Amino acid sequence: MAETTYRSGYVALVGRPNAGKSTLLNRLVGEKIAAVSNKPQTTRHRIQGVVTRPEGQIVFVDTPGVHKPGHLLNRRMMAAVNDAVLSVDLVVLLRDASVSTGNGDRFVLDLVKRSDKPAVLILNKTDKLKDKKLLLPLIELYSKEHDFEEIIPVSGLKGDALDEMLASIVKHLPPGEPIFGEDDLTDQPLRLIVAEMVREKILASTGEEIPYVTAVLTERWDETDPEQTRIHCVIYVERSSQKKIIIGKGGSKLKAIGTEARHDIEALLGKSVYLHLFVKVVEDWRNRERDLDEMGIQK
Repeated sequence: MAETTYRSGYVALVGRPNAGKSTLLNRLVGEKIAAVSNKPQTTRHRIQGVVTRPEGQIVFVDTPGVHKPGHLLNRRMMAAVNDAVLSVDLVVLLRDASVSTGNGDRFVLDLVKRSDKPAVLILNKTDKLKDKKLLLPLIELYSKEHDFEEIIPVSGLKGDALDEMLASIVKHLPPGEPIFGEDDLTDQPLRLIVAEMVREKILASTGEEIPYVTAVLTERWDETDPEQTRIHCVIYVERSSQKKIIIGKGGSKLKAIGTEARHDIEALLGKSVYLHLFVKVVEDWRNRERDLDEMGIQK
């Protein structure tokens, strides 16, 4: 019997904010490596997640949701999307199948077309559809707009059809040896993953304004004590009023954020964690080159 060719390559996950890219990536990798929230523009970094299968290895590149850039932060986020699309072997356009088509969807589709890369369309959030027949007009629309290698409906939240999706993606990668080790899940340093876990809890517990003006940076990581890792994170905001919102009455909100984040961090590290959070006001940090560099938000 002929030996099956092993395939490996880089795959960009692109889509509108809230298309479910980070939820899907975490599900595929089996660990929380990307912050998840129902707030738009949650993902700010270009995060790589590694999925290794018998027939091949997929290095997913999770990108920020495609949006109109305003601040320097947003311009860097969009630059990360464009760089990812141009540097991968395959583009996966992730589309929320449960919402109507808008200008943002057409903008993302045009981005995929311009990349001149082979592309797979993933229609996500099928668990939200009352009738799967509602997928047919969407499939027809996208089929007319672009020659996708495959169109696959999935549910990243429920895990529906993900094996089929992975098998399909591997088929469209070039032959090659694994890029990462078999046990590797991501290229992201733990300090960044931990900072994003803290930011995820902030997003979950605050209103509409705070998500866009908040960033988290891991400033100190101490493993002197083998029984407990001590981690210090600073939370950036732009105004004193925002600092008060995150701290809450008597420090209650900040304490709750820290407790929830610590549970996730301990699950990730497999050991006890002491987590110290500090809120710092830095006016207009989203337009400051040095601050964005320190946070690892790529140019």
